[in-house]
Amino acid sequence: MGLLRLAALGGLGYAAWRAFTGNRGKLQHAGFAPGETDGENFAKVRNAGTDSMRSDPPKWDKQDQAGDESFPASDPPATY
Repeated sequence: MGLLRLAALGGLGYAAWRAFTGNRGKLQHAGFAPGETDGENFAKVRNAGTDSMRSDPPKWDKQDQAGDESFPASDPPATY
């Protein structure tokens, strides 16, 4: 009986948290930058480059950019 009350209390707390934060919309994928939508495509692939990333990498060079632009291709770019 105590476990059932605890589960009900947890459910009410979660519902109150969702109502308080107002986060009722679609959640955004982690790889996308804020404000960039994942679209309706099947693959959910983001645009290439650091501007489309949620967090900036510590270093980024031409080879990183070429590899990011080649995704989701199976072959690596010719700049290696």
